[in-house]
Amino acid sequence: MSLKLTPNIESPDDFYEVLTDAQRDMTDEEANDMNARLIFVLANQIGNFEDLKQAVAIAK
Repeated sequence: MSLKLTPNIESPDDFYEVLTDAQRDMTDEEANDMNARLIFVLANQIGNFEDLKQAVAIAK
């Protein structure tokens, strides 16, 4: 397993602000669509299918 399960975001508050600002004027459907696209972008960075399956299981 190569997933990091301890906090590893350099500036979590800044990231949260960027994420919420990006969705501020979106409908719920638009925000959900953006979140889905973001998941695919970040999943592509992980790349490993077994790690992705484990991440889904942990998130569930």
